[in-house]
Amino acid sequence: MIKRFKKTIQYGVLAALTFATPSAIPMGGPVPRHFQPINNVPQAPLSLESMLVQSLLDIQRNQLGAALSNIEALLKINPNFRLAQLIKGDLLMARAQPISNIGSATDAPQQSITDFRDEARARLQRYVQQPPTHLVPSNLLQLQTKQKYAIVVDISKSRLYLFGNTDGKLQYDSDYYITVGKNGGDKTKEGDLRTPTGVYFVTANLPKGKLTDFYGTGAFPISYPNEWDKKMGRNGHGIWLHGTPGDTYSRPPRASSGCVVLTNQDLDSLAKKIQVGLTPVVITEKIEWVDQNRSNAQRIALNQQIDNWRHDWESRDTNRYIQNYSKNFHADGQKLPEWEDQKRQVNASKSWIKVNLSNVSIFRYPEIDNMAVVTFDQDYQSNNLSNQMRKRQYWKLENNQWKIVYEGAVS
Repeated sequence: MIKRFKKTIQYGVLAALTFATPSAIPMGGPVPRHFQPINNVPQAPLSLESMLVQSLLDIQRNQLGAALSNIEALLKINPNFRLAQLIKGDLLMARAQPISNIGSATDAPQQSITDFRDEARARLQRYVQQPPTHLVPSNLLQLQTKQKYAIVVDISKSRLYLFGNTDGKLQYDSDYYITVGKNGGDKTKEGDLRTPTGVYFVTANLPKGKLTDFYGTGAFPISYPNEWDKKMGRNGHGIWLHGTPGDTYSRPPRASSGCVVLTNQDLDSLAKKIQVGLTPVVITEKIEWVDQNRSNAQRIALNQQIDNWRHDWESRDTNRYIQNYSKNFHADGQKLPEWEDQKRQVNASKSWIKVNLSNVSIFRYPEIDNMAVVTFDQDYQSNNLSNQMRKRQYWKLENNQWKIVYEGAVS
């Protein structure tokens, strides 16, 4: 039997229910009208996160006995969930004195307490403001058929979203709490403790046996720095999706050196759906959710422009072909004038050119207005050369016209 609670907890972190700032903390109060029961969320109803959130909501309702029961059940499943340990300490302390915020019952360093409060706020907010799963992130314009899933990371919400691709139609699959860089997003240089924002692809699968315990049950490196990062002078390396050490269930929202960190359980679930060399990882400060019909309109417009570029290439009219390229274009160290001269020399030797494109994917680049990353398999045939390659282009809208700002082979 749980000892009767004589005092109350008025958790400041529950300000997340009304999206107040941490400094403006209403204590206690009813569950807001826009909250939906946890069993309506498209996640496992007995996940550790849902159990934690249920406990926080029990505290909000001043049902401290139920809150303690939930926390103790959670800790039996995973005793390394440090945030849950902290909340249990608060609940036990509440038997003797009022508790005003998470961590009031501990003498841990203030930064650690702040980290725990941030984690609680991020996890709770996901249940209060559920993802609009009937919509899609604006970045996901087109996946190629072979790409079965796409990953989108929302830094502002400490959340990773997974979308399935069935016959070109995107469908929400799942989402997970994550940790990102200590200094947030927009990585620019080695050692800045930031997570990059951009369009990347999983490049490898590193199993647990090849890693130290720090990385948990595995790791998936991504392609940072990508072509655009290099063009912009950004550097650094070793940005991975990975797990947590064996004695740690989860880490605070901002605690990594730049990697995206999941719990081991969540990483293992995600790993089943990752395709090395194919799965895109879009990292953005904040997801813009849009109707798929809007995405379709943008996708159709870009596909038409790509097809125009292909036809212009086949025409062997270099002036017409070059009109598809931005004055800021570069490729393999060449700027537009040098690249144009080379193309004119090549075209002079051609009597015919035929170009076929397949397996085309298109992603809007995050944090940059009107730029898209296009990747495809290219089959080039001419009177004196046959060539197949995987190519990537960056298209940017300039004066209401899509122009190529980068083009090169996919390494």
